[in-house]
Amino acid sequence: MAKIFVETPRLILREIISEDLDRIFLLDSNPDVMRYIGVEPVKTIEESVETIKKIRKQYRENGIARWAVVEKASNLLIGWCGLKYLTEPINGFKNVYELGYRFLPEFWGKGFATESGQAVLEYGFNQMNLDTIYACVDVENSSSDKILKDKLGFESKGTFVDPLDNATCFWYELEKEKFKKN
Repeated sequence: MAKIFVETPRLILREIISEDLDRIFLLDSNPDVMRYIGVEPVKTIEESVETIKKIRKQYRENGIARWAVVEKASNLLIGWCGLKYLTEPINGFKNVYELGYRFLPEFWGKGFATESGQAVLEYGFNQMNLDTIYACVDVENSSSDKILKDKLGFESKGTFVDPLDNATCFWYELEKEKFKKN
C-alpha cells in the first residue's frame, strides 16, 4: 500500500510504487511530455522500472522524492509532482530541494500542476520546515514558466545552461515567508 502524503479537492499525492509502472512508462515515453526535460523519452518498460527504483531509493535515502498524482475522479495516475533533494549540483546549487512536476498531455491546462504544486509547497514549508524551495524550467516552456511564476509565486533568479541538453533554463526560488496558500 502506498503512503499518501497529501490530498487536495481533486487529487491524491502518494508514493510512487511498482504498480505504477504502466502509467509511468506512458508518461516518460511521451515525446510531448519529455520535450523540455533534457532527456529522451524512454523506449522500454525496463527503463521505467529503473526510474521507479531510483525514486524509491530517494524516498529511503532522502525521506522525499516525486509523488504520484492520482486524479480522484478516475483513480488514474495522471503524472507526478514533488520535491527532489538535489545531491548533484544544478546551477551551482546542491543539497537543496527542487519542485518538479510532469503530467500526461490530456491533463494539461486543467490546473493539476498548480493544485499539486501548491500542496507540495505547503508540505515542504509546513511539514518539512524548509526555508527555500527551488525550481527550474526550460526558457521555451512558457506554460510551466507561467505556473511557477504566476500561480505558485516563484521568483526568477536568472538563467543557466543545463549541461544535460545544453538548454537555457530559468532558475527560480521561493522563500517560506513569501509563500502564500491560495
